[in-house]
Amino acid sequence: MTHLSGRIRLAAAAVIAGALTSGLMPATGASAAPAPTPRAAVTADEPTEDMPDDGFSDEPEGEQDDFAGSTPLAPPESGNPGLLAAPVPGRPGDFQLEAGSSLTGLVDKLDAALPKQGLTELMEQANRDAGWDGGCGSTGIYGPDLAVNHRVCWKSDDATSSEWVPQAISGVSDAQEDEDWGTSNAEPIAVGSYDGQNPGRSNYEAGRENCVQDSASDACNEKGIRVSFFNQATQKYRHVLLVWPYVNSKDHISFDALHAREGKCTTSVTNACKAQNGIHAGGMVWYGNYLYVADTANGMRVFDLRKIMDLNPDNNADVNDPTPDGLVSDVLDKKRVGRQSNVWYGFGYRYVMPQVASLKFTAARTSGDTSGNQCYATARPKASYISLDRTDTDHMVLGEYCNTNNGGSSPGRVGTYPMSVLTAAVEGSAGTKANADAAYGLPTGATFNGEALWHKIQGVTRYEGKWYFHRSNGYDNGRLLQATATSVDGTTQLVGNAKALQSSFGPEDLYLAHGRGDGFAPQLWSLSEHAPSASCSSCKRELYSYNMGEVIGDFAS
Repeated sequence: MTHLSGRIRLAAAAVIAGALTSGLMPATGASAAPAPTPRAAVTADEPTEDMPDDGFSDEPEGEQDDFAGSTPLAPPESGNPGLLAAPVPGRPGDFQLEAGSSLTGLVDKLDAALPKQGLTELMEQANRDAGWDGGCGSTGIYGPDLAVNHRVCWKSDDATSSEWVPQAISGVSDAQEDEDWGTSNAEPIAVGSYDGQNPGRSNYEAGRENCVQDSASDACNEKGIRVSFFNQATQKYRHVLLVWPYVNSKDHISFDALHAREGKCTTSVTNACKAQNGIHAGGMVWYGNYLYVADTANGMRVFDLRKIMDLNPDNNADVNDPTPDGLVSDVLDKKRVGRQSNVWYGFGYRYVMPQVASLKFTAARTSGDTSGNQCYATARPKASYISLDRTDTDHMVLGEYCNTNNGGSSPGRVGTYPMSVLTAAVEGSAGTKANADAAYGLPTGATFNGEALWHKIQGVTRYEGKWYFHRSNGYDNGRLLQATATSVDGTTQLVGNAKALQSSFGPEDLYLAHGRGDGFAPQLWSLSEHAPSASCSSCKRELYSYNMGEVIGDFAS
């Protein structure tokens, strides 16, 4: 394979390329359709929401740093040489997941109503230019401890958006062991972003009751999550909106943006449906045909990459395209979503991908206060971030973002699941269990600037027996941390390396591109979330990688 600049397996808007010829996904080209029709006039909105309540929590999804204390992290204080103390052992039972109500029937109805697009074609039609390596300009967001190998930067509107905040990253190494995806060396990376303005469906909470009707602003709509697919061969990317399928009050199949709790509404703008917060999507794993997205309070949402719906197959946004169900689709209107007045909308996005399954925690919620991101050593965990470990038997790693400055009894926990049990739950009936096979509490005992080092974790990965964590630090350089599962007093616990390596401003999720399929050196990928602002003029959003061999050496030296 030919690769850009050695190896650009990163993703400026994230990834997931090819589908048809990889052998992993069946071909799903756009459905044939009659000639395009002129754009349809939109009459009064058809009621768009009558969703099943699938037991999702509407607990706030915010997992942000306490910026009041975002001074640079100092070197480890004296008294913490070598390895750090381990906490109370984790309990795998707290991490148990079970499959939620089946969405198969709803997704099948959408499948029949709308044309689809394969990932190979989607990658070939990626329409947004990304910067690469030196083309991304200043390297001021990176610390001195780790040499950045590759950089990818977003198109200017994505780089500065106050609406979309990048959080999660995955890629072709997660998707399949041989990393051979498609025919054009796209080797995609996928990046998930959440709607940071999160105004609620009608923005009542912000006091702008007429926001939805305000033609000057489409940001008044809660759009949930989008995934950006980056094509390494062309250095272009494309956005896909994640959606939730449901049958509306007129008994028609429809979809809405993802919300933390899929409750019931009967109209587009009412007080009853104002408090629909979006999910945070702090982590993401692309594995086989499925995309797993972390849902903090609940567990995970699951999407099928064979079910990407195309609302503009002819690639001409100026006319409404006919759909297989006899209606038309509109990609210019950025304020509507789903089926309304016999027209399909996607908040202006061409591609939408419906949720096909949910995996929900079974453990009871803690009775402790969690309003300040406090965490506890027992009860239901939070799904703040996820990643894949392909070192031996494929496992997903799931962990918590916690802020011990605000109390609680734990700096966070991590658990691991064999991917075989997660796949069985996704493809099984409602109630199918997926049990974690290990769980650990994070290390304790190290401090920086008077607060704990081991908290505010935004990402994790496990590679060849070592654990790596991304610790945020407000509008300043975060830290990459390392830990090892070690026997302590007869139990296996995570024991931390005292060394903390400076990483980027606003560090987030982690993704390990192992390189075994293409012969390149392993790369540890991550991303920075902060756009330039009055609070941080030097902040910048980028995807970036470290040579994993150098990371291991830096921790060992």
